[in-house]
Amino acid sequence: MAGLRGVKLGVDVGLVRVGLAASDPDGVLAMPVKTLKRDAKKNSDIRVVVREAAEREAVQIFVGLPRSLSGGETASTRMARDYAQTLVRALADAGQDQQVRLVDERLTTVSAHRSLHEAGMNSRNHRTVVDQAAAVAILQQSIDTQRSLNRDIGELVTLSRPRRPGGTPAPTEEFDISQDIEREGGITP
Repeated sequence: MAGLRGVKLGVDVGLVRVGLAASDPDGVLAMPVKTLKRDAKKNSDIRVVVREAAEREAVQIFVGLPRSLSGGETASTRMARDYAQTLVRALADAGQDQQVRLVDERLTTVSAHRSLHEAGMNSRNHRTVVDQAAAVAILQQSIDTQRSLNRDIGELVTLSRPRRPGGTPAPTEEFDISQDIEREGGITP
């Protein structure tokens, strides 16, 4: 799908807000779309992302995976993984089949703050747009890396299979979440 033509979305997930960015139809340039209020209970933010994906006829969605500087997993990493899984389920429930991929987003928020400061924006006003700027950075890095490597990047997220007591998968037509980056033929840059 690396050469697939179409709009791609970038998502920056936070505890309070979610930044959303979209590319042009050729998947070359990332642009800010909106900042959403995070709603972990009702998932209204997820529904907006699903609607944007449908309206823009998106082909892929990149969700930022905030690893620690050493590359380890953190509470924020687990939150982003859970968000991506919920997004995949919401897309499937809406009859949509966009790929959702988790991509390393280390330092994107820091660079977004720096860019906004360099653009002359008052740091008190950063909060309103920094999540969009981080989503743009996640998306632009993803589409640039895909183009240069000529392959998909990141971890493909698919529907997880419900578990029985004892940890064995319950019978279902759904698939396990793909955590095996090697099998997907790539690593997150």
